[in-house]
Amino acid sequence: MTATFADLGLSARLLTALARNSIDTPVTVQLEAIPPLRLGRDVVIQAPTGSGKTLAFILPLVERLLAVNGPGPRALVVTPTRELAIQVERVFQSLSTGLKSALVYGGVGYVTQEQALRNGVDLVIGTPGRILDMVSRRRLSLSRVQLLVLDEGDEMLDAGFAPDVERIIELTYEPQIVLASATMPDWVTRMIQRHLDNPVRISIAAPAEDALEHGLLRVARPEKLRTLSRLLRNHRGSAIVFGRTKYGVRKLSRELRNLGHDSADLQGNLSQNVRDRTMDAFRGLRTNVLVATNVAARGLDISHVDLVINYDLPDSPQWLTHRVGRTARMGVKGRALTFLTPEDEPAWRMLRRQGAPALPEVDVKHLLTEGDWRYVAASLVEAHPNGHSQAGAARRDTRPAEPWNRRRRRPRGGRPYRSDQHRASAGG
Repeated sequence: MTATFADLGLSARLLTALARNSIDTPVTVQLEAIPPLRLGRDVVIQAPTGSGKTLAFILPLVERLLAVNGPGPRALVVTPTRELAIQVERVFQSLSTGLKSALVYGGVGYVTQEQALRNGVDLVIGTPGRILDMVSRRRLSLSRVQLLVLDEGDEMLDAGFAPDVERIIELTYEPQIVLASATMPDWVTRMIQRHLDNPVRISIAAPAEDALEHGLLRVARPEKLRTLSRLLRNHRGSAIVFGRTKYGVRKLSRELRNLGHDSADLQGNLSQNVRDRTMDAFRGLRTNVLVATNVAARGLDISHVDLVINYDLPDSPQWLTHRVGRTARMGVKGRALTFLTPEDEPAWRMLRRQGAPALPEVDVKHLLTEGDWRYVAASLVEAHPNGHSQAGAARRDTRPAEPWNRRRRRPRGGRPYRSDQHRASAGG
């Protein structure tokens, strides 16, 4: 018999809110995380993006806030990006419990956020830099926080965010801590050992591999844009195209628009209002192509993306995982293509040595003419010590590829807490 949210012991008020949102059956991560969270245990959730972990920690958080009144904020959710903070707040508000929340993130002015905090809130959702900005401006106190959630902890606890996150934890007093993450590198493990008290560990396997089809597309550098344009022209659904830099993403999106594509860019130099409008248009299917930096690779709940394109290689295997995780979500099939030029070969070999998967090579000509995938000498792709096929190398020698449809360290000195709009990692 399938378990229900009622079986997990949630209150009638929350069950009604879930029913109002047509959510009636908990997914695996919710089944495993909600019981220990309701008991007050520290919990580590390792689960792929799109697995339902936001609701897994929001429901026990809301139930705890509803059970006892008091001055706040009594709960804090910390996220690495503004978009993820907005998404978590949207899930919280969808439950319509009457509890008050405040969104606190950089890239926008302080007035609206400070007013929300002055009015009194039960929950604060925000990014590390702006949270600490508010603390330093004496607009926010974390001393009453009873439940602290570190969402996408593997990004927040590396060299870019770790000092701020450590400071946030120090400003609270023995809260229940939830750490949610898609991957669990060493620095996250060290943080768990340092700050969490005998946590319950929940690990949810990634979706079946057949849900995601990921191929390598070899292309000459001069042909990259034309290849991408033809690929997108033959594609009927929504696609995210990942670039490496803010400038490159802006330029690529402009070039795609000049070629007649309905494209928008998402990168850290945009104002928050523009970023919000871009995401609303993409979610609402008014824009079919989103060209983005890694700012769109983490946590965003966009269910209709069926194609991801790595136009530029990511900096690490983890970012490759997060990027392609924008598709094939919740068991729905999706496809990803990683572009590889001859100039990219050293970087790709490095990614392979660091743990990136060996990818089968897609037959470009068949893809462009027939519109479906066929692989070129897939066995040779796996066998070659550099992770590429001899057939592909021979083809590059004889004809051009055909087209188809570190983070900066925190500076010493100066202001103690920077607004998140200056973070290269979060802003893309």
